[in-house]
Amino acid sequence: MERIPDDQPTLNPALDALQVARTVTAALVDGGLREAVIAPGSRSAPLVYALAEAERAGRVRLHVRIDERSAAFTALGLALASGRPVGVVTTSGTAVGNLLPALMEADHAGIQLVALTADRPEELQGTGANQTTCQEGLFPLHVRFSQSLSGDTVLDVDPDEIPDWLAAEAAEVSGADAHPRTTALRRHQEHLASVVSRALLAAGGFDTEDVEGFAGVPGVAVRESAPGPIHLNLRFREPLVPAEDDAGPEAGELTSTAPSTALSTPAHRPAGPARVNPMDLTEQLDLDVSELHESRTVVVAGHGSGPLPAAFANALGLPLLAEPSSNARFGHNAVGAYPWLLGSAGGLGEDSHPLAARIEQVILFGRPTLTRQVSALLARADLATAFHQPEPVAWFEPGARRERPVEDLGELAVVAGRGPAGWLTDWQQAGVRAQAALDDALATRHDEIGRPGALRTSQLVASTVRGPLVLGSSSVIRDVDLSWRPPTVPQSIIYANRGLAGIDGTVSTASGIALGTGQRTVLLCGDLTLLHDVSGLLIGPGESEPDLDIVVVNDAGGAIFAGLEHGQVAQREGMAEVVERFFGTPQEVEVRALCAAYGLEWVPVDSEDDLLSTLGGSPGAGRRVLELRSDRSARPRVRGQVEAAVRATFR
Repeated sequence: MERIPDDQPTLNPALDALQVARTVTAALVDGGLREAVIAPGSRSAPLVYALAEAERAGRVRLHVRIDERSAAFTALGLALASGRPVGVVTTSGTAVGNLLPALMEADHAGIQLVALTADRPEELQGTGANQTTCQEGLFPLHVRFSQSLSGDTVLDVDPDEIPDWLAAEAAEVSGADAHPRTTALRRHQEHLASVVSRALLAAGGFDTEDVEGFAGVPGVAVRESAPGPIHLNLRFREPLVPAEDDAGPEAGELTSTAPSTALSTPAHRPAGPARVNPMDLTEQLDLDVSELHESRTVVVAGHGSGPLPAAFANALGLPLLAEPSSNARFGHNAVGAYPWLLGSAGGLGEDSHPLAARIEQVILFGRPTLTRQVSALLARADLATAFHQPEPVAWFEPGARRERPVEDLGELAVVAGRGPAGWLTDWQQAGVRAQAALDDALATRHDEIGRPGALRTSQLVASTVRGPLVLGSSSVIRDVDLSWRPPTVPQSIIYANRGLAGIDGTVSTASGIALGTGQRTVLLCGDLTLLHDVSGLLIGPGESEPDLDIVVVNDAGGAIFAGLEHGQVAQREGMAEVVERFFGTPQEVEVRALCAAYGLEWVPVDSEDDLLSTLGGSPGAGRRVLELRSDRSARPRVRGQVEAAVRATFR
């Protein structure tokens, strides 16, 4: 490690660890941070003590998780629910590395996750000191801002060499704070606060850069960018705990302009699912469609698009193909069972509805992540495509997609055109027929086995939940997409980790969403998703417990691969065992025993009535696990039966 030569300005530890922590905490609160998740550790103690002071002052709410990975995804869920930056605090060493999966998801999903990692001071770097590694710039590909902070500052002169008479004269003229050490301390506090402020601006989607302004006056340039996670690496030097005579924060260390209000019911929490009327949204758009050309256009709503596509499709008389986590899957324009209508080739295959082949143009909102049918549709060379992009998003790089990006909705309407007579009606009728056939096929399957299968369970959960609904990645969110009949108005707010679409941290994310919304939340997931984040079930005594129902479709392994190419490989001679072992990954965990170990209520689900009465009832506070057993081996056959029933409606 390069050290400052003797002839360079003197490096002094102007601020102790707790002063740094208090200054950083105050700046975080001023910048909008209201919650943080703490993973225990010694090196991070100064920041924990400072945050605890802020919590006692009513400025933040803290949560504790022993697993840093779970802590990070809990913070991610809190940020998803609130739209605010949320911190996750770790000690040094491998603890920091555990944040990477959540930071990667936050990067691609544009979530304001604030990684606050403790580190050893500079003089211990590269010495082999315990629990010390290079943490600076550890996440450069996945954060919007990264910087190490410490209490060290540079003084132009050594204050010990200043004559007493000069220090006394300076104090008489300019006050007691005019001593070089005091001035340096104050300036360094201001510097720390400025760095934190810039970091939070970057998390919110605003990059800052120092520039030389008019007449050489320093200034700051701000430009819009994609929101996302940030990393502040805090180098703390011992002592790491408050002194016995510590009187608490001094002026400037924890002085916040944020309102000191109780955070048990923060104002940013949504009251529940918005009762959005597509007609009302359409009127707000104020689009003049009378002079638009006619075009057989469809609107695709991908993840995170919000209700705007529903209003846009309604205004132009266009069919809407909406993924569940778009939160646009409602209204009369939303087409049920649309993946079945598109078929595997996006409208050009034998398994496609004839309407799909007549599509001339696709208008895309949000990020499509779920189905190969939509991917095939967007890849069709015979179609014109456009993409609504009013602001920067993390997952999109200009020129990387074939869709033409359009910012203005009026211009997008001109591109899309209005649906010709009968275009929307034909899609609505096709969707209704397909949905009815699908429902009948699932009802027949229910009569055969006496309980709902995986596809029917996903349909029931999506149709029943009134409030936050978290959909796990892999099979269940695709099952919802295939089977959920679009409601007339929104009944739930759907969350999903679709940034990178992994099963990592799903239970912890759902817990954070439940805590962040203050509402009973339902998580629908598979057994492997539950087991992958089983540490997310561990919440210590005295911690706020989320009101959370975890509906687990337990088919003793990974179901999604049977619907991919691997399911066909398994049909080849000698390959069934290979596919089952390496892709099916069978498991025999007793979920009931797991719940007992973590102190959660376990509810077996053996019928549709069990599921509906449990979800639709009035549960008490806390968490429950609803387990429904499913036969994974029957999944391809059931899907084939449903597909055949739906395709029969095409004739």
